[in-house]
Amino acid sequence: MKKLLVLFAALLAFFAQAKPNIVLYFIDDLGWTDVSFMGSKYYETPHVDQLSKEGMKFMSAYANAPNCAPSRACLMSGQYGPRHGVYTVGNSDRGKAQFRKLIPTKNTTVLADRFVTIAESLQSAGYVTATMGKWHLGTDPTTQGFDVNIAGKHWGSPSGGGYHSPYNYPNLVNKEKGEYLTDRLGEEACKFIEANKDKPFFLYLSHYAPHTILNGRPDLVAKYRKKHAPGKSTRDRCYLCKDSRHNGDALNHWAGDHNPHLAAMLESIDDGLGLIIAKLNALGLDENTLIIFTSDNGGETNVTSNAPLRGGKSQLYEGGIRVPLIIRWPGETPAGKVSSQPTANVDFYPTLLKAIGVAPDKKQTLDGVSMLNTWRDPEAAPKRAEMYWHYPLEKPHFLGGRSGGAIRSGSWKLIEFFDTNKVELFHLDSDPSEKTNLAAQRPNKRHELHTQLIRWRKSVGATKAAPKR
Repeated sequence: MKKLLVLFAALLAFFAQAKPNIVLYFIDDLGWTDVSFMGSKYYETPHVDQLSKEGMKFMSAYANAPNCAPSRACLMSGQYGPRHGVYTVGNSDRGKAQFRKLIPTKNTTVLADRFVTIAESLQSAGYVTATMGKWHLGTDPTTQGFDVNIAGKHWGSPSGGGYHSPYNYPNLVNKEKGEYLTDRLGEEACKFIEANKDKPFFLYLSHYAPHTILNGRPDLVAKYRKKHAPGKSTRDRCYLCKDSRHNGDALNHWAGDHNPHLAAMLESIDDGLGLIIAKLNALGLDENTLIIFTSDNGGETNVTSNAPLRGGKSQLYEGGIRVPLIIRWPGETPAGKVSSQPTANVDFYPTLLKAIGVAPDKKQTLDGVSMLNTWRDPEAAPKRAEMYWHYPLEKPHFLGGRSGGAIRSGSWKLIEFFDTNKVELFHLDSDPSEKTNLAAQRPNKRHELHTQLIRWRKSVGATKAAPKR
């Protein structure tokens, strides 16, 4: 009888662990080319590069919003912005009223409890869940499906907690003064993996880095300053450069893609990935762990370049919404393959549930589609014709940006700007930099996509920002 009980327990453990562990890296403001596997010759990310060799790279991966909080709400809910109502950080009525061109659109800064998050779905499926780093969707992520919260709170900027100890983050006990936050989160992630090695786990590692104020580890900053001379500062004074509380550095802000603080922060992220992979290997979990590595939006053009893509964070041009993406799942995703199939972060929710054989909650509408077939075959097209963006706020971000909406259908992309009611049309395969507006030359395609965009807005209850009278 005792032998049978032992055997039964072993079988239960086996089937429980048959579900893949999931590690989701969601890097803050990581630009499309800010990692060396995407072509950078200045930034050094060897562990990310190795991950790309062992997994699949997606060259047309997108965030569903061009700034932090709404992108995270899309990821967690599997829904487009009009359904959850998170459009920006803070109030939507920024700037002086007399200078506004549009009537402010209602905005919420908290993902409402009525939404079933991806963490809640995985938790219900038997996963131990943890979020580490930036949350930005409410006060306490443990009310939305996470068993463990390390450093997550409503405030999304590192200025609210700091990159160096002593910190001001929940459940993060200070150690030695000056300890670097990104390094510490990697250590905490390894502790979580060790503690839950016998259970399926979901680790949402959402680094605050490299969100401005840029502030890298001093030894790594020195390394990159030797590698390339500092560029010319784009401003004499700005919040990105000088902040005594956060060890601001007047030399950390210049145009281009040779910023030593940014490089140092990226190397710290990469080092943490290396620690986690080493821990998975040591515990024999590497073959049963699915790793996703991506960004919440495009890079901030004040501190980096997203070239050859146009624009950056806060914009609906490709530089603001196209992001790096690696999927590594041993035995499932073919190593070293590249997919050009378009995908977005709303797709993670249905894909992960499909991967573990769990149906989504019937109360939850999912705008994303399962990319599981594409993860297994880079040429397999998803069951979706279009992708959409809705960004209805005037001056939606301190970086600027414009109120508008967008649709991508095949190789075509249309952007509608709500302040002027003008549209721009681009063919991304031939013009990834969005240099040539084809709206006048291709009126039929312009009309087709614009009509589809309007129809979609109506279907999800989206409100187009209205001009002031």
